[in-house]
Amino acid sequence: MELLVFQSMWAMEQLPGEHGQWSIEQQVHAILDAGFDGVQIEIPPYEPARETLEALAGSKRPWVMEAFPQTVDQLESTIEAVLHFGADRCHHIDIQPNVRPSTVLECIPYVLGWQRLADEAGIPLYFETHRDRMTTDLLFTLQLLDAVPPIRVVADLSHYLVGREFPYPVSEGNHALIHRVLDRAEAMHGRVASREQVQIPFQFPHHRQWLDLFLEWWEEGFRRWRSRASGEYPMTFTVELGPPPYAITGADGLELSDRWVDALVLKDLVRRRWDATSRAAD
Repeated sequence: MELLVFQSMWAMEQLPGEHGQWSIEQQVHAILDAGFDGVQIEIPPYEPARETLEALAGSKRPWVMEAFPQTVDQLESTIEAVLHFGADRCHHIDIQPNVRPSTVLECIPYVLGWQRLADEAGIPLYFETHRDRMTTDLLFTLQLLDAVPPIRVVADLSHYLVGREFPYPVSEGNHALIHRVLDRAEAMHGRVASREQVQIPFQFPHHRQWLDLFLEWWEEGFRRWRSRASGEYPMTFTVELGPPPYAITGADGLELSDRWVDALVLKDLVRRRWDATSRAAD
């Protein structure tokens, strides 16, 4: 069984210091040189995605395509782009369902429609847990997962910690809710949140409790994935430390930490947790 750790191209935007002067090609080379397995890109916009994948082409590394459709048919253009760029190297499409029905019943035609299009194209499709999307609320999303058992998710747990404002220490009941999401997770996104901020500088000593919480959740996600996966298709983890306003800035407008350095640290921390589950499985 294998873990692929990707870096988000969105997370390369507005990097502090000299990193912020990198072109897309330089960003891709920096990501690969740093030991990431591939990249996650967004579409739209089309042109940065094309430039990113051209820079990645020589390496034969995998990538993830992220999309934000508002209708079932809008996913078709994403699928066309994946097929054009090379579906054999696209690990999956990460869909942020950009609609906000008020009932689970209203969600089902969207979910089944998107899944049908992806299945017909032969491309894995996972639904991201994210605020201001169909999956914005943890309890609503769990009801949706119960209603449509084939759904698999990209678990970005930072949104649920903030959205539900879990107090620390997190209760057993709230852990259990997160574990239900992890039971359906084929991929995960990585940033560290607190109950009030979606992305905190996790290397600050006073944020250690939140870092430990997320590492615990991610390791639990790895264990649960191992217990049900065939091992033929890798698990993915995308480091996704976003630019401001995700990244917190001081009175001078500068970020409180070096986001690129943080991404490299997070990559290594996650791989250590994966290795721990690998040793436990032996």
